[in-house]
Amino acid sequence: MKKTLKIVLFILVLVLAVLFWWRHYFVFGEGVKAGDLNFLVRKGYIFKTWEGRLIQTGFKTPTPGAIQSNEFEFSITSDSLAHVLERASGKFVELRYKEYIKPLPWRGMSQYVVTEVLEIKEPEGDKETLVPYQAN
Repeated sequence: MKKTLKIVLFILVLVLAVLFWWRHYFVFGEGVKAGDLNFLVRKGYIFKTWEGRLIQTGFKTPTPGAIQSNEFEFSITSDSLAHVLERASGKFVELRYKEYIKPLPWRGMSQYVVTEVLEIKEPEGDKETLVPYQAN
């Protein structure tokens, strides 16, 4: 009886460990996203993590006539990588990321974790103001 209980308990712990690994450490997807860096901030109560948002170009919406922007919210685990992006707010950036099924508090609030900055460049288009100053 005790031997059977130990075997069942061992199998249960093993299954829970594999389930925890699968939900939090298994890389579900990898890819590249590009767009304008909206913000990057370090925040958290216990675990301070880097969180950011990328505004992707183009507008898509399921409702005709409506406008919806594409936003990509991400976390960064590397301080050196975050310091590079810290100075790129408002610029066009291209980021490589890994997607996990569930986030971990010490890894960030998002299931998307940026692993590499591929490119940073100035946004394209006119540098003119939209409403020019008019002196009378």
